Amino acid sequence: MGNYRVCVCFSRKFKVTEAEPPTDVKEAFKKYGDGGNQMSAEQLLKFLIEVQGETQLTVVDADAVVRQILQKRHPITKLARQALALDDFHHYLFSADLNPPINFKVNHDMTAPLSHYFIFTGHNSYLTGNQLTSDCSDVPIIKALKKGVRVIELDIWPNSDKDDVHVLHGRTVTTPVELIRCLKSIKEHAFSASPYPVVITLEDHLTPDLQAKVAQMLTETFGEMLFVPESDSLKECPSPEELKHRIIISTKPPKEYLEASASVCKDRRNSSQRSKDSEDDVWGSEPSSLTADQEENEKSDSDKSYEDDDDATHRGHVASAYKRLIAIHAGKPKGGLKEALKIDPDKVRRLSLSEQALEKAAESHGTEIVRFTQRNILRVYPKGTRFNSSNYKPLIGWMHGAQMVAFNMQGYGRALWLMHGMFKANGGCGYVKKPDFLLSVGPNNEVFDPKAKLPVKKTLKVKVYMGDGWHLDFKQTHFDLYSPPDFYTRVGIAGVPADEIMKKTKTKEDIWTPVWDEEFTFPLTVPELALLRIEVHEYDMSEKDDFAGQTCIPVSELKPGIHTVPLCNRKGEKYNSARLLMRFEFV
Repeated sequence: MGNYRVCVCFSRKFKVTEAEPPTDVKEAFKKYGDGGNQMSAEQLLKFLIEVQGETQLTVVDADAVVRQILQKRHPITKLARQALALDDFHHYLFSADLNPPINFKVNHDMTAPLSHYFIFTGHNSYLTGNQLTSDCSDVPIIKALKKGVRVIELDIWPNSDKDDVHVLHGRTVTTPVELIRCLKSIKEHAFSASPYPVVITLEDHLTPDLQAKVAQMLTETFGEMLFVPESDSLKECPSPEELKHRIIISTKPPKEYLEASASVCKDRRNSSQRSKDSEDDVWGSEPSSLTADQEENEKSDSDKSYEDDDDATHRGHVASAYKRLIAIHAGKPKGGLKEALKIDPDKVRRLSLSEQALEKAAESHGTEIVRFTQRNILRVYPKGTRFNSSNYKPLIGWMHGAQMVAFNMQGYGRALWLMHGMFKANGGCGYVKKPDFLLSVGPNNEVFDPKAKLPVKKTLKVKVYMGDGWHLDFKQTHFDLYSPPDFYTRVGIAGVPADEIMKKTKTKEDIWTPVWDEEFTFPLTVPELALLRIEVHEYDMSEKDDFAGQTCIPVSELKPGIHTVPLCNRKGEKYNSARLLMRFEFV
C-alpha cells in the first residue's frame, strides 16, 4: 500500500459585517420621524435645518434627496412609499457624496485685493522628485494646476548655448525642461480647476537678451490672458475677481546684480552630507516638530540677510519689455529685515523669506510682518536642505498673514496634508480669504500680535462614530495576514500653538467596520486658522502601525451635525470607499 501525503489548507474568511446605525442616528430618526418607522421629506428637511445647519434648503431639496436615496438603495423595486426607513436615513448620512462635511463652492468675498488672501503656492513647481537629481518637467506643473495650485515657481537659466531658456534647479544635476514647454502647459491647464488668477514667480538667472526673449515668449504664449499693469508698479493689488482667467508675472525687476557667491553651492553640497530629514517616517513628522531648527548646524538661508529668492545672477540692463510685464515686483531693500518690512503707500511688492528667516523674524518682528502683509505679498519657501522635497509647518506663515506659503507639492507627509486641508476651503479655488483679524487695524494703529495670549473663542466638539469602506479599498491581507484589522482614529487640531493637540480613540480589534462612538472637545483661541486633523491607523503589536487614511478640514468651513468624512491616501488622493461617520458641534 502506497504512502499518501495529506495537505490540509486552512483559509480564514474575513467576514465583513455591516455595523448598525449609531444611537445618535437612531434617536434623530425617532425624533424627526415623530416616533414612526419612516421619515418624510418634510421631516428630513426639519432635521437638515435644525441638526445639520442647512438653513437654505427647501422641501423641494429634501424631496430630491429622498428620491435619490430610494433610487440608489432600491433601484429595482418600485416603492409605494416616498419616505426613508432607518437604514435609508443611515445610508444617506454615511454617504460621502450626499453628506460631506464641507460645501464645495466658492463662499468667500473675492473682490478684495490679492494681498487679502492666502494663495495655494508651489515651490520649484517643475521638479518631479527630489531637489538635487530629479527630472524637470511640465508634468508636475500640470498636476499642481489640476489640484488648484495658483502660484507656480519657475527657475529660469540660459541653456548651454546661451541662446534659449531652460527651467531647472540651479547648481544641481536636475535635467532641464524648456521654458516654452512649461508656459504652454500653464496656458492649457491654468484654469482647469479654478477660474482665479495664476501667478508665475520667476527666479531669473538670465542675461538681458534672454530676458527680452522671455518677454516675447510670455506675450506670444499668453496674449490677452497676461495681466500687464498700466504703470511701472502696482499701487494696490487688483482682486481675484477682477483677475479671473489672467496670468500674473512676479519676479525681481532687472537691474545691476552682483555675481552670486559660489559658496551657496558649496553649502548645499556640505549640508547634503548631514541632512537626514525626518521624512524617513512615511507619514512625515508631526507638524508641531517641523521647525526650521531641526538641523542646528546647517547653514541658514537667513544668513543671506533675508535674501529674496535663491541668489540671482542677473547683470546689466534689459529691454523694458520684460520689466513692463512684471506685475508684482519682488526684491528686498538693502538694510536687513527692518527695511524689508517698510511699507510703501505707492507700491505693492513681494518679499520672500526662507522658513528659517521667517521663524527668526517672527521672534522680534511679528506685528511688523502682519502689518506688511496687509498690503504687500510675503512668500515663504522651504529651507535649502530639504533635498528630499519635504515641507515645513505652514501655520507660522499663515499666522503672520503670509499669502504665499510655498510647498513642494511633489513631496508628501503631514505638512502637505495641512496645506491640502487649508485649500479645501472656499470651494478649493486656490484663494482663501484671510481672517479679518489679520487685515484690521485697531484705533491705536495696532495689528494682530501672533504672540499674544488669547482667550478661547469657540469650542469644537467632535464625535467619531464609526468607519467603513476599507474592505473595498484594500486587500483582505493588507493590514494583517491572519485576522481583520485593528483600527483606531487620531483626531486633533493644527493651528496656532495654543490650539494644537492630537487625541485618539481606543483600538477596535479584528473588525473591518469599527464602531468607536467617542467624543473629543477642542477649545480654540483662533478657530479661523484651525484645521481639523483626522488620521486612521491600524494597530500593529510587533512593528510600526499601518496607515489607513487621513484628511484635514478647515474648521471655519465645517458644517454642524452628522457627516461623512472621506479619507485620503498619503498623497492626498481620495480613497473610493474608506470613510468615517462623525458629528461636529460648536459650543
